[in-house]
Amino acid sequence: MNAINLLKENNLLFTLKKDYHSIEDLKKIFEEHKEIKFVSLAGYDLRGNYTDARIPISIIIDDLEDFLKQGVQTDGSSVELRQIASLNDAKVIIVPDMDCDWHIDYNFSFVDENTKLPIGTLRIPSFLIHNDKIVCSRGVLKRAVKNLQSNVKKIVEENESIQEELGIKDKKIKSIEISAATELEFWVKTPEEIRDVEELSTSQVLKEQYWKRTEGNVRTAMEYCLLLMDKYGFEPEMGHKEVGGVHSKLTENGDHSHIMEQLEIDWKYSDPIQTADNLYIIKNLVSDIFNSFGLEVTFDAKPMDKVAGSGEHTHIGLIAKLDDGKTINIFNHVEKDKYYMSSIGFSSLAGILRNYEVINPFVTATTDAFNRLRPGFEAPVCIVTSLGKSPQIPSRNRSILIGLIKDSNNPKQTRFELRATNPNSNLYLVLSAVYQCMLDAINFYIPKYDVEFIQNEMSKKAGEDSVYLEKDRLYRSEENVFEAYTQEERNAIFSVPPATVYENIQALDIYKEKLEILKKDGVFTDEIINSYKISTLEFWAKELKGRIVENSRDRVRESIKLHYDTEDISDLDIVNWTKVESIRWELMKDTVEKKSLFTQIDNAIDEKDYKKASTLQIEMSKKVNELAEIYKKYKKIYFSQKIL
Repeated sequence: MNAINLLKENNLLFTLKKDYHSIEDLKKIFEEHKEIKFVSLAGYDLRGNYTDARIPISIIIDDLEDFLKQGVQTDGSSVELRQIASLNDAKVIIVPDMDCDWHIDYNFSFVDENTKLPIGTLRIPSFLIHNDKIVCSRGVLKRAVKNLQSNVKKIVEENESIQEELGIKDKKIKSIEISAATELEFWVKTPEEIRDVEELSTSQVLKEQYWKRTEGNVRTAMEYCLLLMDKYGFEPEMGHKEVGGVHSKLTENGDHSHIMEQLEIDWKYSDPIQTADNLYIIKNLVSDIFNSFGLEVTFDAKPMDKVAGSGEHTHIGLIAKLDDGKTINIFNHVEKDKYYMSSIGFSSLAGILRNYEVINPFVTATTDAFNRLRPGFEAPVCIVTSLGKSPQIPSRNRSILIGLIKDSNNPKQTRFELRATNPNSNLYLVLSAVYQCMLDAINFYIPKYDVEFIQNEMSKKAGEDSVYLEKDRLYRSEENVFEAYTQEERNAIFSVPPATVYENIQALDIYKEKLEILKKDGVFTDEIINSYKISTLEFWAKELKGRIVENSRDRVRESIKLHYDTEDISDLDIVNWTKVESIRWELMKDTVEKKSLFTQIDNAIDEKDYKKASTLQIEMSKKVNELAEIYKKYKKIYFSQKIL
């Protein structure tokens, strides 16, 4: 721990604002901060992985201008740009983005012998360029942001009725600003820690951990994170315990052990690209800091079955900056007691809901993410919103996909909260798809329909006619959708949610009209969408065969009968063990006549029959869950099984 001296007043540099990226400024900074030894170019591929081209400052200092303009070359086959950077055309150039904040990534365990300060790397968010085209996640978002800003500015300027709604008639708009923010949830635990799922689940139901006081290393690491985030200028707003976890244990020397807790950290909003950039920096900080305190961190959406998963609620806002220096929240209507939102606000929300089928593939792209989206855990699986009981009473309905967040005393706070994202969602592409769908509805409704019409359409019943929203769908509910509707009713009025990654990705083929919305004005391209589909399906297939099926095999092997005294065996024991044996055989035992589910999945993936593999995955999950339920009830009687 003595190597972590980042909070000392020792003139360490944490952030280089975009106004300080000139050659003169950089050379001066490198001269004054000898602890900064490297530059790393972080380009984000289509799965959200970033490059780490770590280059010694001494190599580039004499050609710094060329380096910043030309970037560096890399092998495109090493990043997720399938069928873009092919083996025979693999050159990809990583070019620094000069128009965003840069940060210093410090090595907590490596102190410079001369400066006695941690070794630092200047981390520069970058673009990936192939054949003179920007083909990375950041590039897509840059185009989406520019497209939304220019179109909304034009719409407001050309429509007097919209200006009246916003209360800015006769005022000139300088620019449209888009705001975005995230809430990062994650699990921490002591290494090799395994806690019983039933214990974790019971603690969650009793809310024994939610918003409780942190203790020991968890508290120290959390506080260190918040203070260090402030050094970087991220403006942390809070850190707290989430609902998941159990009490730690105190050792004889006063240390806390057997730690397994869920936490959340929040920080201030920014523009969309900076928000996504900051998220990756903060995830790295969280991992490094908690690791240095002997704690493992996971950003998996569902690290443990039957226990709360981790979300990354994403906040979406639109602001008009006026020539007189004032800012106006475009989602607000001046008659706030009559209307929940402005026409632009309603249209934006309608666009997200109507076209969510082509947003979801970027939100939920792994089996782990699908494991989080289950009823019973406030899972946002139904395409529906909540506005509030009235314009004066904001909603806090946690069962919906995306909600309207309002504070009557602070109009700047009006925004949408998309609840389906998780810590491993590619936030660049999620926001890009959201903005394109918002713009689609804005262009459709305005200026043909007024705010009264759009507000009523948003509240229509399933089966009622509408001009933009789909007739058979219900898009607004102020009720808990999991209590107010049966599964059959939810499927009918909100649509059937995809059950696997394969089903989710197929939406990009099924909903061709909606897909065109993403491609409008060149934001997404056929090349990028196809590459994303291929890489996501290949990742899913490899993980399904190499990890999920293998873990399930271990689970089956560990379900063994412990009860050997026949005098103590009841009829119920025999019935349940017969069920266990039947499930074990169906999952894992091959015969001459029939292959097991595990073998069928392996074969389907080898043959690239992903549709069949998807169907078999659903069947396998049901059987594994059935086995787990029997285990949960009878584990202390006659068979043993470890937590996954």
